[in-house]
Amino acid sequence: MTDPAVPGNQLPLVARRRKRPDAVAEQIRERIIDSGLQPGERLPHEWTEPETWNVSRGTLREALKILESQGLTSSKTGPGGGVFVTSVEAEYAISLLDNLFLHEQPSIADIYAIRKELEPQLAESLAGRLTPEAIASLQAKIRLYEDEPSNAEEEYRQRLAELDFHEELARLCENRLLGFLCRFLVSLLRDMTVCRDIYQQHNPELRETGLHYQVALLRTMKAGNVERAGALMREHMIAAETYMLERAEVRRRSRRQGAP
Repeated sequence: MTDPAVPGNQLPLVARRRKRPDAVAEQIRERIIDSGLQPGERLPHEWTEPETWNVSRGTLREALKILESQGLTSSKTGPGGGVFVTSVEAEYAISLLDNLFLHEQPSIADIYAIRKELEPQLAESLAGRLTPEAIASLQAKIRLYEDEPSNAEEEYRQRLAELDFHEELARLCENRLLGFLCRFLVSLLRDMTVCRDIYQQHNPELRETGLHYQVALLRTMKAGNVERAGALMREHMIAAETYMLERAEVRRRSRRQGAP
């Protein structure tokens, strides 16, 4: 790693090609990692001095703003203040990734192509490993859509509760990367306009299908049947994909016919 005290013209070539605040922010980030600083710990005073990085005070201020916007640090003023290391919450990271696809959203087929691979792995990883507390949490998600909805708004909330079940599974996963990816895919489905339109369509059979799969999944995972848990989840993903693609096509044709 480059010594942060070296003159700016001796920065690595890649760093020199970027804007100076970005390069300094990256150096501070690397120093945080190399030093093993944990969330809640303060950055050493010299790291917040422009002389350490051989830059102007304005450049360092911008670099620290970059780190804060990325959720890596936070600043406090007054006695005991300074710049502190923070942990990036999964929700924040997911929201940033959602924005990445804001204008060019992936297709439903794209999302389910990945879900069909990852969700079965997720179910298999949890089979036989769920604590009583985790089981209770998942059962609570299912209870939200056990009863027939009384109106369209409640039916829509039940559809979202079905997604909550999958998000809760992802939260319970010990493989943080697998869990994060599964949560991100669920978030994409929540945010896509076409998906929201589909979820708002009246379809009592869909609730029954989702309920059947998720009750069976929970029982299988409680029993510790790894192979069956993966197979059930794969069936569930295939059924969900088929339904979503069919409804998306109906929606597309309806809009096309209604166009002037």
